[in-house]
Amino acid sequence: MADNFLERHREQYEAKKAAWLKKKKHLPKQKRLLEKPEDEAL
Repeated sequence: MADNFLERHREQYEAKKAAWLKKKKHLPKQKRLLEKPEDEAL
């Protein structure tokens, strides 16, 4: 397991994680609408 195997994989992981977080930040937030029953007795 020489050739900086762990270091390379850690760098690849960090790059993928950074790209995922950057993409995640630009997604619009989804608003959940709560539906109230029309009959308040329920």
